[in-house]
Parts: sequence; C-alpha cells; structure tokens
Amino acid sequence: MIRQDKRHVVILGAGVIGLTIAHVITTRHPSSFRVTIVARDLPEDISQAFASPWAGANWAPRGPYDPRIYKMEYTTFNKFWNMGALGLTCNVPSRIYFTKEVDVKTIWYKNLVRNFRVLSPEEVPCPFKGGISYSTITVNPQKYLPWLKADLTSRGVLFVRQQIHNIDDAAELAGPNGIVFNATGLGARSLIGVEDPKVYPVRGQTITVLAPDVKQCVAWPVLESPAPNGDTAYMIPRPAPHGHVLLGGTYQEDNWDTSIDFNIARRIWKRATELVPALNTEKTKIISHNVGLRPARKGGPRIELEWLKLPVVKQSLEDIRLKTSTYSGSGYQCSWGAAEEAVELLSEL
Repeated sequence: MIRQDKRHVVILGAGVIGLTIAHVITTRHPSSFRVTIVARDLPEDISQAFASPWAGANWAPRGPYDPRIYKMEYTTFNKFWNMGALGLTCNVPSRIYFTKEVDVKTIWYKNLVRNFRVLSPEEVPCPFKGGISYSTITVNPQKYLPWLKADLTSRGVLFVRQQIHNIDDAAELAGPNGIVFNATGLGARSLIGVEDPKVYPVRGQTITVLAPDVKQCVAWPVLESPAPNGDTAYMIPRPAPHGHVLLGGTYQEDNWDTSIDFNIARRIWKRATELVPALNTEKTKIISHNVGLRPARKGGPRIELEWLKLPVVKQSLEDIRLKTSTYSGSGYQCSWGAAEEAVELLSEL
C-alpha cells in the first residue's frame, strides 16, 4: 500500500538521466518520497525517439577541462568502474590517437581514468603523431537501462507511459506540494513551459558488429576530430553480448535525420578497419546500423531549482539565470554525478 503522506516526485523522461535521478532519490531518501517516472518511451523500447538506447555509453574525454563537469564524470566513472561485478559494465583498455605530439600537461583526465600512459612512437600508427592509453569503462545501454528499470520497480518506483506536452500537466500529476524533475533531453526544446531554445540534436550514426578479436576502445578525440561533414572515428567493445563492438561514427550538430546513410556507413567501416585491421576478417559480422540523436545544449547542462507559478505564463528563457559549462551530449559518462547534483536540490526545498 502506497503511503500518501510521502511527497510525490515526478520525473519526466526515462532515459539514463531520468532513471539515475530516480535511483539516487530512492537510495538517499528511501522513505521521504514516492517517485513516478513519466515518459513516452520506456527503457525496454528500442526507439529512435530518445537517445539512451543508441549511445556509445563509454567514458571518453570530451572538450577542455571544466571543474563542474570533471566532478560529475569523476563520480560517474568510479560508480561504473565498481559495477563491473554485476556484468553491467566492463573495464577495458583504450587508446586515443592524435594528429600532433602529446602534451601531458593538457591531458586533464589523466588522474580520472586508470592506468594512464603516453604511447611510445612505435605504438602510434600512421598518420598520427602521438597517442595515449588508459583503462576505461563501457556500458551496453540495451542491458543497462532495463536493469535500472527493474531495480527501480523493486524500490517502488512507478512507471507511466504518457507523453507530456506541458509542464502544467506534469505538475498536475505530481499533485499538491509535488516536485517535477525535467529529464526530457531534446524534449526540453518543445515542452511547453520550458521551451529551451538552447537545446539541439547531435546526430550519431554507428554500426554494431560481432568482432570477438577487438578487446579495446580506439578513437580519435571525438570533439576535436570531426571532419566538416561530422565524421569521426571510435570503436567500443560492449560488456555484453560477448564480442559485440560499436563502430562510430558521426558528430553532426543540428541534424535531425534519423535515417541510415549508407555512404556514412561505408566511411565508418573504412576508418575502423584502418585503425584496427583485426576487424577486417571473416569473424566480423555486421549486426545492425544505428542512428540516434544526442541531446546537447549551448552553454552546457542546466541543473538548477526553478519555482514556477502555475499555470505557466509564457516567458523568455533568456530571463532565467542558468548554470553553464562546456559539456554536452554525453549523458552516460556524467549520469551519476549529474543525478547527485540534481537530487541535492531537494535540500533547498
């Protein structure tokens, strides 16, 4: 029987951020809140309408050092590293190649990852000029998201499949004295009462292959290397099923196209086999071609408490104070740290 005296928390969105917020709330405040997750798409859906099932879902460096993002990613990296025993993540070696020699002083993440070292010239393939190696984590979203949902259900979290168009509707579901967490990703752009014009998509196209001989992540720096058409290169071994590897990819800002582009797929395959010739064997089988839209935001993520007078009166988001950073488009690798920061806002109520 549900205790009605608990304060009701409604989380909009069942992607990795929404699910992780629910997990942190039910861990930190197991008897203070009843939690409902409301979403059009749920973790068992393989839907292009939200990004979480299609994510690379590994830890990889993105952009310059930002102390706020570093804190989120440090928390998340350690959390995922310790989840390896559950079979939900795997700890794998990783290499990143650069078009210039490595300046260790600029590698802000060398103390975040494990086993960091600079590659010797003999270990760096042409045409690259330098490289680094470290141990990182990878996650399989299509295993991890259903696990999170099952765990939350066992904690009493209720899942409701419903598309919310207006923040007023979410407040009505939360009820008197209720709390709403907006974790809608790209949906924040069109959610009435939020309508954040700084939110935009980053199109990612990948190939999932069976390649049991590929045991490590390999990449160019994703945000430093895209060609003018958004092409980049990375490969990510999955923790399960055995031998599954994600080949990428693209980083195409403001591109809403969710269809497969087979010219891009050919370029992904060509770059991947050049980086790791072991892919180009009879053992490698293509399993699927994938396209997802990463949610990104100009100025970085917005994690703050906002009081709204209902019904919402139309207002410009430019008038609202925002916390800004350089981060965007990597929900998994900051998920636990971002969720903890969001849940800390409950103490301000």
